[in-house]
Amino acid sequence: MTPTQQGLAEWHTLATAPDPERLARLVAQDAVFHSPVVHTPQEGRALVVSYLSAAAATLGQGEFRYVRELVDGQNVMLEFTCVLDGIQVNGVDIIRFDEAGMIADFKVMIRPIKAVNKVWEMMAAELEKASAS
Repeated sequence: MTPTQQGLAEWHTLATAPDPERLARLVAQDAVFHSPVVHTPQEGRALVVSYLSAAAATLGQGEFRYVRELVDGQNVMLEFTCVLDGIQVNGVDIIRFDEAGMIADFKVMIRPIKAVNKVWEMMAAELEKASAS
């Protein structure tokens, strides 16, 4: 199994089960997260772990599942679906793993706009809750 395959298998385990400590071991120190609603990239392990943990807690509430997977070397595209508060969410995770199989870059794209708004609302609440604890 290649490092990318190992990293991807670990990501599949963590995608809907937020475990910040375990996730931190999968995210590179200088990783970058590209949010569908925040216009600036979030840089560094701590921020990436915060956003991915909030996403797992949010999307994991809504029958989350990956429906398509494309792997090309260290690059992975995962299409997902879920339902949040009755809103059908369709999205894509675009992940680049480094040579060690750690997440180096993670981009999320979501559609339709109603879904983007719902995810933003729920993730903002999750991030606020996490920062308060």
